[in-house]
Amino acid sequence: MYMVYWTIVDGAATHAQAQGFDTTEMVPAMGFMEALRKRQRDGEGIRFITMCSEHPDVVGHPGVDVTGADYSWKKRRN
Repeated sequence: MYMVYWTIVDGAATHAQAQGFDTTEMVPAMGFMEALRKRQRDGEGIRFITMCSEHPDVVGHPGVDVTGADYSWKKRRN
């Protein structure tokens, strides 16, 4: 699934917006974003246009789930 997020700025007020798209609708989502960017270029108070995705069939939570007993994380390896 894809989500497009943007913020409408109206004077001092801001209004967060979102529009969802199915996993098969990447091209329409990109087109929607481009339409928002055109409105922004034309002077409308639209900011923070971004898109993110999440696979609906993901297994487990994002990130590292399990590490081995000998795992020792270090910021720098010497």
